[in-house]
Amino acid sequence: MQKLIEGFGNTPPLWKNEQFGLQQFQQPVYHGFTYVPFDIPARLRLGHQMEYVFKQLLVLSQQYELHGSNLLIEEGKTRIGELDFIVKELSSNRYVHVELAYKFYIIDPEISEPIYRLVGPNRRDMFFTKLDKLKTKHLPLLYHESLNDFWANLKIDPVEIQQECCFKAQLFAPYDSIPSIRPLNTACLIGKWIRFDEFNNLGFQKAHFYLPKKQEWVIEPHPKVKWLTHFETLMEVNLQMVKENAPMLWMQKPSGEIEKLFVVWW
Repeated sequence: MQKLIEGFGNTPPLWKNEQFGLQQFQQPVYHGFTYVPFDIPARLRLGHQMEYVFKQLLVLSQQYELHGSNLLIEEGKTRIGELDFIVKELSSNRYVHVELAYKFYIIDPEISEPIYRLVGPNRRDMFFTKLDKLKTKHLPLLYHESLNDFWANLKIDPVEIQQECCFKAQLFAPYDSIPSIRPLNTACLIGKWIRFDEFNNLGFQKAHFYLPKKQEWVIEPHPKVKWLTHFETLMEVNLQMVKENAPMLWMQKPSGEIEKLFVVWW
């Protein structure tokens, strides 16, 4: 779990300061924390696991007080959404509504605009649609009348609460190029992606590979894993291609260098 926390903390924000009308939240400093073990339900998808990690960092932080998390928004018996986190910044006494996102995007160079180039490895998730949902659906929920009692207990007016995003991402460029992603944060570029037909060639036969579990996608690759040959990896990856899943690989080159690599099916 410590590696998961470190992986989250070391992942850069997708943009710095304010972009797209959204202010990036200054995450708690995680170095030097007294680590308190906590369980994350194994069946949770990775995004929800990141919520557990972020909550842990807020609780242990000396910068913020956590006043609410996963606040349900309901109309009658219908759940229409939730607020991720309500925190108080101790240095300024300001309250902040923080929406959290942790994403893995590949960069499609065939699309001209940078914010439209970022797509999920399986092409079922796109940055610009996530951005639109944050601005038009998630953030406005702060003012929903179902939260009136919650604000009354805190003795604050939601109009005075600032809204920010903690939007972290790992970006993967085409194997043979690095297209422009400005105004996004280039520090998020941490790996490559390739199509299966391109992966199935002689250029990769001398490398060794590891298929990390989804939780390991977040962390820095390391050599202390069970490496597979290119032939063994092809069989494993081919099974994922049939299911239209794009796996992440750790690739150890003959030089010993390790890099992250997505193999896509489309």
